[in-house]
Amino acid sequence: MRSRIRYRRSSERPTKVSGAAVCTAVILRSLPANPWRRTAPGAATAAATPRTVAGVTRAEPGQRGAAELLADADRPGGWLLVVDRVRQSYVDLEDPTYLDFEYVQIFADVLNALPGGPLAVTHVGGGGCSLARWVSVTRPGSPQIVLEPDTVLTELVRSRLPLPRGHRIRIRPQDGRSGTAGLADRSADVLVLDAFDGGRVPAELTTREYLADAARVLRPGGLLLANVADGPPLTFTRRLLATVRGALPHVAAIADGSVLKGRRFGNVVLAGSRAPLPMLQIQQASARAPFPRTVRTTLAGDARPFTDADSMRSPSPPDAMWRIQAGE
Repeated sequence: MRSRIRYRRSSERPTKVSGAAVCTAVILRSLPANPWRRTAPGAATAAATPRTVAGVTRAEPGQRGAAELLADADRPGGWLLVVDRVRQSYVDLEDPTYLDFEYVQIFADVLNALPGGPLAVTHVGGGGCSLARWVSVTRPGSPQIVLEPDTVLTELVRSRLPLPRGHRIRIRPQDGRSGTAGLADRSADVLVLDAFDGGRVPAELTTREYLADAARVLRPGGLLLANVADGPPLTFTRRLLATVRGALPHVAAIADGSVLKGRRFGNVVLAGSRAPLPMLQIQQASARAPFPRTVRTTLAGDARPFTDADSMRSPSPPDAMWRIQAGE
């Protein structure tokens, strides 16, 4: 999961810990040597400066593991949410339009290609509600539903990371499968699938049966966006894209070219709709991104779609890439 945030090596760690919301202060070691060619999706000057952790909240055990919030000492208002030390979300309370994770930036670029005005958005998977916050600020008046079954995680986020003023975000304590089933037909302009458990996409959210239900919720011309994590040989991504194509025939995969070429593990954003996607705008945004992305519409090939009887979770991400390591 590529992000702007990095951590100083233990030999560089600061001696003072700041942050008013810190309950238990700890210093974290740096991430291992960056596995990517480039260290951040922002400007080159930003990538050259290490970011430090100011402190961390007390771990709160939830349904998915121990959730913690790490304060970003180099960006006031910036918080990194981790669950069992796996990075989940980055939230900037002072600037909700700041999106640290590259895949969330892709989500935003695709949404920016849609006509202006409020959007009815359903999020399957909540975390820190980074994208919901961005939508609330950039498209005021947008009604949004977030399906997040981990009530402990939701309470931590609500108490420590208040939602923007005037938001219309409703967080429901439901899992993605049952929560989607309870939504009305044609009730959403966009459905965002960004649900992980232990760093892996749950199998029940990848099948033909589930995606048919997700398509039911979308309005004519509605858009499905999904964040998946995969590596060589991209079997999971190809099969999931084939499954999406069965319900929403116009599809695309967007990611760093090295990921789509099967050279390394990383995030892939999938888009699907009954109507043609705004490909020109998506391609232009991908080309001008700080790290240019590749857009593929034929990645699925003849891959076999997932079904409830033949499903799988996404592959486990390498710990060295996505899991924060604690220092003594």
